[in-house]
Amino acid sequence: MTEALTSVIESETGRLAEIESPVERFHAAREFREAMAAGDRGAKDLERAAVNELKVGRPWREVGELLGVSGSRAEQIAKGR
Repeated sequence: MTEALTSVIESETGRLAEIESPVERFHAAREFREAMAAGDRGAKDLERAAVNELKVGRPWREVGELLGVSGSRAEQIAKGR
């Protein structure tokens, strides 16, 4: 999935770069960045939910080990930091 997403982002960035009008290019780039930011927020919400789901019945240390991060980092993710 990461390779496909990277390809789409690069393709869209290239398309935006070809917009002749600086004003139109600016607005199109801003719209693209806003869409990317919304996607990032959604992904962070999914991460937070997954960590909170893993936490049930487990100490933070174990949750961190499952995710490949420290227990304190797992707790931070669960709190949205």
